[in-house]
Amino acid sequence: MKIAMLNTFYLPTVGGVEKVMEELAVRYIEKGHEVDVYCADTDKYKRLEKKFEVIEGVNIYRSRYILKLSLNTYIFPGFILDLLFKDYDVVHTHRSAHDFVMMAGLISFIRGKVHINTTHCPWTDKFRPWTVRLPLFFTDRFFNYISFFFVDKVVAITPWEIPILKRWVSKRKIKVIRNGTDKVLFERIKNNQFKKKHGVKDKLVLFFGRLHPTKAPHVLAEVAKEIVNERKDIDFVFVGPDEGEMDKVKGIVKGEKRIQVLGPLFGKKNIAEMYQASDVYVLPSYREGLPLTIFEAMASGLPIVATPCNGIPFEMDDNVNGFLVEFGNKKLLKEKILKVLDDKKLAKKFSENNLKKAEAYTWDAIAEETLELYDTCIKRKKLF
Repeated sequence: MKIAMLNTFYLPTVGGVEKVMEELAVRYIEKGHEVDVYCADTDKYKRLEKKFEVIEGVNIYRSRYILKLSLNTYIFPGFILDLLFKDYDVVHTHRSAHDFVMMAGLISFIRGKVHINTTHCPWTDKFRPWTVRLPLFFTDRFFNYISFFFVDKVVAITPWEIPILKRWVSKRKIKVIRNGTDKVLFERIKNNQFKKKHGVKDKLVLFFGRLHPTKAPHVLAEVAKEIVNERKDIDFVFVGPDEGEMDKVKGIVKGEKRIQVLGPLFGKKNIAEMYQASDVYVLPSYREGLPLTIFEAMASGLPIVATPCNGIPFEMDDNVNGFLVEFGNKKLLKEKILKVLDDKKLAKKFSENNLKKAEAYTWDAIAEETLELYDTCIKRKKLF
């Protein structure tokens, strides 16, 4: 099978969507399929010199972007000719409400090829500035109708999306396929050195993700500062790339030796080591799709404290996998973090529940389910 995947970014960009694409693409290469990835020639911060390269067998074509609309939105039309003249069995676009989704769908429709779109759940616009809300107003009322018309199947990563997607597409076109986690996270790291590397001697609270306003790391930073001023047995680490919040977080925790802002971390084993060295994972976001880190934390046996936004409460139950705390409730967030750290019996219960739940969400299983969807759509296309 010959597969084209499209998104604004791919490696070396760090993000959930890019991770999903990588995990699927690598597994399809291992199964003998051919995968071409089309993206813009940027990592969000600078242009990338290499316009073509092969990573783990995946062909990556980076088109020169001609316009940057925001940190995450670029216009890069270079993929159009390739989709017109290369013979792909499946075109799989990632993210919705972008021009490349409509163009890829239109070309696939003209050529009689299968077009799959995974939305990655971008629907909540809470707290967005008017400069972003204005184009989204027209997208919701016009652009999405056209884009989804040219999609054979829409992949929702959480059932939370279905009522929203039904505004633009019939329910029969929607398929829920959740995100997954890597099997390396289930393997226990021997002689874990993460705490030693970072001077942590006791309990460790982890934030892992993009330091972006939607993930609200500043909220956790404020709570962390309160906790370390009251307790001498708890440390915090913030791990992830800067997307607008790093300076703010560093400003809040300045001078606090037991709160570290480490930047991005690379390598699956290094990430597994980080998770397994931690005692609780905290995600204080006000907007999420279905974060990969939730399943990664579960696979690592970590209790979780998170906000019940969007897809999270569909996969995480309060007082079963950890605690759900409404966004911005710093008092309750602090209380629940300390509850997990101080109640060993409760933390063990959460850990056992999470390890068991994560078994159903490996990338191998998710990739196979997605591949079966490709096959079904190809067969249906041939009938018509």
